[in-house]
Amino acid sequence: MAKKTIQCPRCQNEIEVYRNPIPTVDIIIEIDSKGIILIKRKNPPFGWALPGGFVDYGESLEEAAKREAKEETDLEIHSLRQFRTYSDPSRDPRHHSISTVYIAKAKGIPKAKDDAIEIGIFNESSLPEEMAFDHRQIVKDYFKERDK
Repeated sequence: MAKKTIQCPRCQNEIEVYRNPIPTVDIIIEIDSKGIILIKRKNPPFGWALPGGFVDYGESLEEAAKREAKEETDLEIHSLRQFRTYSDPSRDPRHHSISTVYIAKAKGIPKAKDDAIEIGIFNESSLPEEMAFDHRQIVKDYFKERDK
């Protein structure tokens, strides 16, 4: 990739501008023994997705996972454990993001909040047709690992 430079407004020297991937989290929320929660996205890219989002500056990945789960599903999660990290540069059509995926448990009735217009509980055989990002692959990996 070609280096991108800008001119320093102070000293007029050329300085290199770095572009780095954006850290995100996604959460596979197991609800009772019914299945996992997916949200239908309000914003592009559209489709069903795992709850999740961007990590805020000064926030740990675990804190981001708990916050995003609450913001999008109205559920408090517990038993949070790291599953895998997904980093394919094309996983998000908007930019290069790296997602750390967590598995967590929750009880209660999920509600579509924040970026979600709809919410549902799905199992391996009832996954929706249209899924955003690489979330179909993540969910397939989860079910494969869970069924070992």
